[in-house]
Amino acid sequence: MRFLKEGIVLACLVYAGISTAIAQQKEKFIEHKVVFQEDGQYGGWPANHGIWGWGDEILVGFVKASFNQSEPGLHTYDPKSAENQYARSLDGGETWEIQDAYSLGQTGWGHDNNINPDRAEKPVVLKEAMPDFTSEDFLLTFLRHNNHDGPSHFYYSRDKGAHWEGPYVFPSMGTSGIANRTDYHVEGKQVLSAFVTTAKSNSKEGRVAFVRTQDGGLNWDLVSWITSEHGGFDIMPSSVLLSENVWLTTIRTRLENGQNLISSYISKDNGNTWNRLVDPAPDTGRGGSPPALVQLKDGRLALGYIHRSEYGSRVHVRFSENNGTSWGDEIILRSGDGANRDVGYPKMIQRADGKLVMIYYWNNSNQPDTKPYRYIAATVFDPEEWK
Repeated sequence: MRFLKEGIVLACLVYAGISTAIAQQKEKFIEHKVVFQEDGQYGGWPANHGIWGWGDEILVGFVKASFNQSEPGLHTYDPKSAENQYARSLDGGETWEIQDAYSLGQTGWGHDNNINPDRAEKPVVLKEAMPDFTSEDFLLTFLRHNNHDGPSHFYYSRDKGAHWEGPYVFPSMGTSGIANRTDYHVEGKQVLSAFVTTAKSNSKEGRVAFVRTQDGGLNWDLVSWITSEHGGFDIMPSSVLLSENVWLTTIRTRLENGQNLISSYISKDNGNTWNRLVDPAPDTGRGGSPPALVQLKDGRLALGYIHRSEYGSRVHVRFSENNGTSWGDEIILRSGDGANRDVGYPKMIQRADGKLVMIYYWNNSNQPDTKPYRYIAATVFDPEEWK
């Protein structure tokens, strides 16, 4: 009986500590907004797409589908109805305009972009180099045919995503297949590097590799492997160029025992070799979370991610002041509003006033008398509050 009472007291103290931490965070500048929400619709997975910003203008991709509570598995949507969408804000994430990707030129079939065969265009090989990568109007995005061995294709835009050209074949470069999301970095007018998710030798996701084109996308080379094969996976990198020839990538990792975390690797020789650093987020809950990594204007790193739990998911950020060698405490940005674990997949960007905008999908279905639909949310917060 004594141990039971002590356990209850300890649990109460832990709960009180968490509640205090949440209350302290609410005193900071944190705002939650809606990017896309419709009754009967499912919005999901911004991390499978790109995010771009020009001051207070932000563009981000996501998936829209019909909500279906009876679908087996985690995601309550009808895959046959899924199509890619884009959300654009001109005021730093306060308001958003939604457009379907097909109308903007993304006409190829892909995973969770189920365009009817009579409308879908097959990817073709790029015959003419893409335009100047260094133009602020240039965008590139990758899409995949499945989550394991792809294949993948890409589109590019000359006008900040108002129109897209493609689809173009993305080569496998001798891998078991590439199921790519969008994580690229411009190095010159015709030089661009990308972090890609590849299949393992058993054709299952995944490993992370570093690739580069030096001729505007006509040819791609696999520069290096970042992770090795193991019984779990390494997928969905989010990366920054810290300084000349120094890269840092954060990766969604699942160990063979089912543990989910975010790992990190650094290269000091322009992506040729990699060394593992401390894990920025050792526990991302049941199902895990992709990372959303941003280098701030003040030089710090911000890492956004979701802790997924059937009993209440949470939105987090951590900061690093030493280029990812170590990370500060886990900061709770959002919790306690009834989100089950069908949430997350964040993308993040810093807007003109220095505030961060993290975009992810969310729900409040654990709350009584609440609509169960998944929606695209944005959390806006000021990194200056945690200096």
